[in-house]
Amino acid sequence: MHNIRVLIAAAGRGSRAGLPYPKTLFPLQGKTILQRILELLDPYDSQPTVIVSREGEALIGKSLKASGLSAYLVVQQEQRGMGDAVLLFEESPASAGTEHLILVWGDIPFIQPATVSEMVDAHFKHANDFTFATRLVDSAYTVVSRDQEGKLTGVVETRESGITVPQSGEREIGLFIFRSSPVMRLLRDNLSGKWGRSTGEHGFLYIIAHLVSAGLRVEAIPVATELDTVSLNSMNDIDAYL
Repeated sequence: MHNIRVLIAAAGRGSRAGLPYPKTLFPLQGKTILQRILELLDPYDSQPTVIVSREGEALIGKSLKASGLSAYLVVQQEQRGMGDAVLLFEESPASAGTEHLILVWGDIPFIQPATVSEMVDAHFKHANDFTFATRLVDSAYTVVSRDQEGKLTGVVETRESGITVPQSGEREIGLFIFRSSPVMRLLRDNLSGKWGRSTGEHGFLYIIAHLVSAGLRVEAIPVATELDTVSLNSMNDIDAYL
């Protein structure tokens, strides 16, 4: 049996979406986004780790208690980026002995069970070090880059590359599984692309190119559905699902 734990990055305050509370607590069709994610990933980890902001810790803890769900809450004291949030997993009681970590952004409410299972199955079947779900879309804010032979080379964030008008392409959806040890090690190193040019924060997606360069097994699985790509960045993103 594989040793898998789950990490949910939910330290966003919700201000950019116009919310007075963390956007992971936004209710959709009777359940908060966080509740949906926890229930979805319960077969892999019944007590995931959730990275929260100082302001959101009490609200998220109260919501979990009300819904009868359990999670380890780790506070990101300042908004230092997604790479910093992932490293904070090492402060969770769940981190000891963890071999494989499922990482999911805390603002994607409609991830499909089949998408998760196909990604996880491919990860172990192919003995990968890092695996993530992708989808071809008309407007990609992150773009999976491949060489002429179709081999993965990395993931580009359009805002960091100076692309102001997103174009069609293959994008990640905020759902990953990876071997914890090599990823945490590289996140601690001062590698190129670590600090966002536009945000100044410690990113995460830059690590994919470094994993490939190090000769590790990295695979992008184009199994995501249109529902998987829905995320709450603004209220316009989820109007159709209210």
